[in-house]
Amino acid sequence: MIEKERFSGAGQVADTTDAETQIPAPPAEDGEAAGGGQPEVAFELTASRQFNNWLAEQAASLAFSTYRIGKVFLIGMRPDGRLSVFERSFERAMGLCVSGKSLYLSTLYQLWRFEDAMEPGQLAAGGYDRLYVPQVAYVTGDLDIHDVAIDADGQVVFVNTLFSCLATTGDSHSFVPLWWPPFITKLAAEDRCHLNGLAMADGRPKYVTAVSRSDVNEGWRDRRRDGGIVIDVDSGEIVCTGLSMPHSPRVHDGRLWLLDSGTGFFGFVDTETGTFERVAFCPGYLRGLAFLGDFAIVDLSKGRENRTFSGLELDDNLAARDAEPRCGLSVIDLRSSDVVHNLRLEGVVDELYDVSVILGVRRPMAIGVKSDEVRRVLTIGEGET
Repeated sequence: MIEKERFSGAGQVADTTDAETQIPAPPAEDGEAAGGGQPEVAFELTASRQFNNWLAEQAASLAFSTYRIGKVFLIGMRPDGRLSVFERSFERAMGLCVSGKSLYLSTLYQLWRFEDAMEPGQLAAGGYDRLYVPQVAYVTGDLDIHDVAIDADGQVVFVNTLFSCLATTGDSHSFVPLWWPPFITKLAAEDRCHLNGLAMADGRPKYVTAVSRSDVNEGWRDRRRDGGIVIDVDSGEIVCTGLSMPHSPRVHDGRLWLLDSGTGFFGFVDTETGTFERVAFCPGYLRGLAFLGDFAIVDLSKGRENRTFSGLELDDNLAARDAEPRCGLSVIDLRSSDVVHNLRLEGVVDELYDVSVILGVRRPMAIGVKSDEVRRVLTIGEGET
């Protein structure tokens, strides 16, 4: 059975049912109260026939972000086998990283760290087995932070796209630069090469993706079709060229995977030959990649009608397959290269940025910062006796 759910307003939580249902909007946590002059918006979420069974079998849940409407979605399972969908509002929600019981999220000018407030074996009302509570917010300024990761020392590392570098947080500064490509001659707020993706290996930054090797203000915009590169962080060498707006490099089972977003292909890089091997075509602009065993989970977005997303090979590849771009998640079986499950979003949600897997958690939820709940959720750490 295909499950479909329609959401309206600033809804915080809903669970898919067997029929298409209109869910009334609870009081908005965005300050967009009823009668405040804000138009009601709606979106629809549809899971493929076996998506629920697959997610239940994996004993995991998913988190994904969308920045145009500023949402983080937490996807899990209800005890009765129906899909659980929980969302919170954060302005320009982009990079996501789940590390242990922590969740990191980059937003318009902040980097958030959430912590699970649940004790082992504890369940919140409604059967939620993880409760993410915001604990720390670093005010970074608008750095256009893309991918976020945690290194082996527990330090947060993020892609500072505006300054074309990898960076971490600082106690007294907006950021502390850690590394930048050798061809970048100056750390300037110019988004020169559109550095965007970060792959970790053995707890350290290993590879990054950029739309070009440009060293001028927004020079990447002139190289969108085939100027994309992968850089080895350790050596500074470019290990793959000729990509089209690559995103989301990830090391999984010893192989470097990424999304060639401008063509619509998911695949891997042969680091010995420097070639990109296409594995599966997904009908959308790709950003956001995570792995769960033998499966890859990919975010798809509908292309926007502007110069940044026009004139790419993706348009030709969609036309050749008589397909329209879609927004949602695709699950790819790495053993067969087939897309075996999907979760589609329609309506006001037309793009996604990142996706993360939450292992061992079946039904997550989160506390936002724009509602009254955040005042009332209190936890006590261990102290000296």
